[in-house]
Amino acid sequence: MCDTIIIPAEMSSDGTTIFAKNSDREPNEAQKIVKIPAKDHSKNENLKCTYINIPQVKQTNAIVISKPFWIWGAEMGVNEYGVAIGNEAVFTKVKYEKSKSLIGMDLLRLGLERAKTSIEAISVITDLLEEYGQSGDCGFDHKLHYHNSFIIADPKDSWVLETAGKHWIAKKIKDVYSISNCLTIHNDWDLISSDLVNYTIKKGWCKSENDFDFANSFSDHIFTKFSDSHNRRNRTMELLRSKKRNILIKDVFSILRDHGDNGSNNWRPDEKISGANVCMHASNGPIRISQTVGSFVSYLHSKNPVNFVTATAAPCTGIFKPIWIDIELPEMGQNPLGAYDNTSLFWQHEILHRNVIRDHKTFYSLFAKERDSLEERFINSAISNLENSKDKRKRISNQCFLDSKNAESSWLDKIKKKESKNRQKLLHKLAWKKLNKQAKIKL
Repeated sequence: MCDTIIIPAEMSSDGTTIFAKNSDREPNEAQKIVKIPAKDHSKNENLKCTYINIPQVKQTNAIVISKPFWIWGAEMGVNEYGVAIGNEAVFTKVKYEKSKSLIGMDLLRLGLERAKTSIEAISVITDLLEEYGQSGDCGFDHKLHYHNSFIIADPKDSWVLETAGKHWIAKKIKDVYSISNCLTIHNDWDLISSDLVNYTIKKGWCKSENDFDFANSFSDHIFTKFSDSHNRRNRTMELLRSKKRNILIKDVFSILRDHGDNGSNNWRPDEKISGANVCMHASNGPIRISQTVGSFVSYLHSKNPVNFVTATAAPCTGIFKPIWIDIELPEMGQNPLGAYDNTSLFWQHEILHRNVIRDHKTFYSLFAKERDSLEERFINSAISNLENSKDKRKRISNQCFLDSKNAESSWLDKIKKKESKNRQKLLHKLAWKKLNKQAKIKL
């Protein structure tokens, strides 16, 4: 489960497009930030994706992506031309193929590697989709098959692309927009696969071209309901519309941290056995098994985009830090895997995160204001130095990561000294006890 949002240039506070996504996957499915340089490739070279090989292209772009450690593709990312893409699992009536092929995360990375604009990325993804389809298990410990939707943006244009099997439909975005785990395009599209309407009529999902409605015709309403996607999308759209034309980067961070109407200070992760928030926290199964394991925000400045990443799970307990695609990434330790590693930034943060959710209401207030102040300093430093030298920006990025590491260490000390009066609900407590055991993590 995920949430992806886009603020087109005309809807932000300063005329700059902002892209953002929370990647929600299994709690122990560590996600890492990876920079891959531009590269020339030899003729007849093959490319190994997650499950299959496909022909490589002559040149690939430099990209920065956030990806599950075991998958070739990515959940979200940006390339050297300022194209940003995020995908969502969507559940449709079209049969999920059993054979292994490209998965949505592969298509996302291929779009970043091969396109220089958002419209080119749509062509890359849809051409590959029509040739190879989309199939393969996308789950870590739990099998999961789904189709995909995407938000695809560059500094000038933004698009939503939604798929069902090899079929697809796309719409240019002119207002604030978000996607969760549901189809959102009805009968207002700009691009469409050649046989989509006829296919829908033949299936009996609509009567005629005039009756065609993609979301209503193709949605698997049961799985979509269990994802709680409509409620999450309504929430992100409500928050986006409330600040339309005045949206700041810090507002986007706040949306990705949203726990609903009660706010983070009064919210409890063990409160319900179903439902989900934008800042998603796992609990007892079988419904609440997903966790926000990575957050990514791209400020798509026309001259030099800057990205803000947590490089950790749970944005409410993490810190957004600036990185640029034309400089080396800051030190993040060993690449994280599916178990605790104290040399990995992702897993170092999990000690803090998993302590906080034992009593979120008490512990969150110990550091939230300091976190916001820290991030405001990071934003101001990054934005004011967008056109500065690589060396200057590299120092800024490295310092932000170091300051964040020191801050999180001090927050953990505060939490350990603070007495918790919260009694976690039994099923939630047992769920996290099992997850911690699987990850070999001791709090």
